[in-house]
Amino acid sequence: MSKLFAFSGSEDFCTGGSIYPNPKDSSLFLSLPHHVDVYFPPRKRSRITAPFVFGGEEVESKANVSIEILPDECLFEIFRRLSGGKERSACATVSKRWLMLLSNISSHELKSEDVVASKEVEDIEIESDGYLSRSLEGKKATDLRLAAISVGTASRGGLGKLVIRGNNHVSKVTDLGLKAIARGCQSLRALSLWNLSSIRDGGLCEIAKASHQLEKLDLCRCPAVSDKAVVEIARNCPKLTDITIESCAQIGNESLRAIGQFCTKLKSIVIKDCPLVGDQGIASLLSLNTCALNKVKLQALNVSDVSLAVIGHYGKAVTDLVLTDLKNVSEKGFWVMGNGHGLQKLKSFTISSCNGVTDMGLESVGKGSPNLKHFCLRKCSFLSDNGLVSFAKAARSLECLQLEECHRITQFGFFGVVLNCSASLKALSLISCLGIKDINSELPIPASSGSLRSLTIRNCHGFGNRNLALLGKLCPQLQNVDFSGLVGIDDCGFLAWLQNCQSGLVKINLNGCVNLTDEVISSIMEHHGWTLKMLNLDSCKKITDASMTSIANNCPLLSDLDVSKCSITDSGIATLACAKQPNLQIFSISGCSFVSDKSLADLIKLGETLVGLNIQHCNAISSSTVDLLVEQLWRCDILS
Repeated sequence: MSKLFAFSGSEDFCTGGSIYPNPKDSSLFLSLPHHVDVYFPPRKRSRITAPFVFGGEEVESKANVSIEILPDECLFEIFRRLSGGKERSACATVSKRWLMLLSNISSHELKSEDVVASKEVEDIEIESDGYLSRSLEGKKATDLRLAAISVGTASRGGLGKLVIRGNNHVSKVTDLGLKAIARGCQSLRALSLWNLSSIRDGGLCEIAKASHQLEKLDLCRCPAVSDKAVVEIARNCPKLTDITIESCAQIGNESLRAIGQFCTKLKSIVIKDCPLVGDQGIASLLSLNTCALNKVKLQALNVSDVSLAVIGHYGKAVTDLVLTDLKNVSEKGFWVMGNGHGLQKLKSFTISSCNGVTDMGLESVGKGSPNLKHFCLRKCSFLSDNGLVSFAKAARSLECLQLEECHRITQFGFFGVVLNCSASLKALSLISCLGIKDINSELPIPASSGSLRSLTIRNCHGFGNRNLALLGKLCPQLQNVDFSGLVGIDDCGFLAWLQNCQSGLVKINLNGCVNLTDEVISSIMEHHGWTLKMLNLDSCKKITDASMTSIANNCPLLSDLDVSKCSITDSGIATLACAKQPNLQIFSISGCSFVSDKSLADLIKLGETLVGLNIQHCNAISSSTVDLLVEQLWRCDILS
């Protein structure tokens, strides 16, 4: 009995082997209570899971003592001494408790050998610019998953990019999850947090203290995050180059001041719908950071003319500027900005929903931006023809001009731009401008004109045949045209325009031009079929199989064809399939009710080169035919 109690558990109880010829013989078992379960594997010691009785004495087994009774401090010390990341990852799968403990271990608390290994991996990934990325959305965004990511990526150089997009209901990501990321992912370079109502300053402050390599920060709809967190990030993350802050009600001027002061490498900033941001914040941001900042977007902010004046004076490095929905900005603000002489490097400028845009202000912007190449104007209801033409004359480097929902602009303003723009203007776009009407008077046509290569006139219902015919004379070098939604043009106007096109047309979008017929398509194919690569005839109901024949015989380079809701039949599909179309990759016949199962073989033949096929709302095509197409054209993305 003394040997029994002296047994340490490190050697066999009977060194000479089993004392019974058959250890599993039930007749040889000791007398045990009914609740005792004893099992003897061959040549191994038994695991005693209940009190074992010898001569009436009860001995408590120590084998049933679990490691789970150890306090967190002891487990923490064990985990941080594990030899590598794989061992820690394996331990993290045991229980939630172990996972959360492992996620609380910072890299500097690990064994020194493992830290060196992690740093070596990190250096390799930084040099190859291929850092790890993780994205959590909706129900998958939880603290537990963040803890698992922290533990799982620590041995692989750490996480480089993290995107968390919660939902509009109950957010399951809290500061606890972000703190786990901060401890295990100190190499984090890009962080994006969306729709996270439970995130507060604490988690982001931990990120700021640990992730000094952070370059991109995106905060969207995080209502509990305040200036405290953003200031901490700005102070501790000097490598920040890209910041987006959207719909964060507690972030204001103090954050912008800190960003301007500490983020000297900042290149791009987007501030949207933050009610606490005002002129003081914008002034601090721009005046303190005048060398690197080249992209600025301000939207739905409570700023005034002062902010525009600051941009016009201090925005010396700004190349891309977007101003949207600034209700308190007036004509004076745009005038001062244009005369501030600080926008010498501005190349792209977008203004949307700003009532302060007037003729005088826009002309000032054109004169004050000598290198402006791309200009977009949306929903500016106080701009007239005179201001638009004056701007076109002033902006001599302009290459692309887009006007959208500017209803005071008429056909005279449009043609005024065409006649007065510089030779550098290559693309002009007019979208949903309801002031455009068909011209009823003659305009002077210069001896040499036609720098435009791309023209979009979309959903301007008043644009008619006379405008189109005149356009052909003014712009003979067009290659890409978008006339979608022009219900006021028909064959007469289109053919008059077409006869003046001297360059080969490459892309033509006639979506919704319901009055065009096969005659137009035949003329396009005859004169421009050899250069045409994209043709959209969606909802042109007068287009029939005759057009398909013209397309099949004259378009060797065509790669994108859309004849949705046209009056084509199986015969038209067959004609196209029989022709050699080696480059056709996108083909849409959505809503073509006359195309039936008979076109199966022809569609399969066309599918040899297709990467996209749209057969939605083709009611005469059965589901079994669709299944066969999916099976045969397994390389093609089929919409049905």
